[in-house]
Amino acid sequence: MSEQMTAPSLTIRQLTPADEAAVRELLLAVYPSDGEARLVHKLRHCGALVLEQVAVDESGAIVGHVAYSRVTNAAIGPGQAIQVVCLSPVSVLPKVQRQGVGDRLIRSSLKSLSELEEDLVLVLGPPAYFPRFGFDPELAKKIHGPYAGGAFMALALTEAGTKNLPIEVAFATPFEEFE
Repeated sequence: MSEQMTAPSLTIRQLTPADEAAVRELLLAVYPSDGEARLVHKLRHCGALVLEQVAVDESGAIVGHVAYSRVTNAAIGPGQAIQVVCLSPVSVLPKVQRQGVGDRLIRSSLKSLSELEEDLVLVLGPPAYFPRFGFDPELAKKIHGPYAGGAFMALALTEAGTKNLPIEVAFATPFEEFE
């Protein structure tokens, strides 16, 4: 039996085309259906993904993945120029969950999004998990779209991501399968 790894032995890097099959296998291992694997494939191949990163262990195996897709801003006025993305999904191989892999992936990817000058990040996920990264359900109440409630949260990466709200948004077409 292999030894469990810890988060410090990880490398976080951009996804390459050679990683796509391993990411599909990871998604199939993490989720109860192939819905997330199909979603990532469709988002990737329709050009909606803004950022995709993987966590790689010392052996070179992909043990985590995070993807961000473009969210279309329908606002007219100051909010129209806001660059908005959605975090979905974040996945960690079951045998290494609760070891900081997801934390490292999310923190690294949020830094990359800041460098890409994204203004606002949306997520639909566990309210007990995402606030540690700065996601806020109160801020999300200023974003009108297909999702609402305590699991819908937002994180402003720039001043514009807070100041130029409220806005109305639409998620990439592949998300319609989950609505």
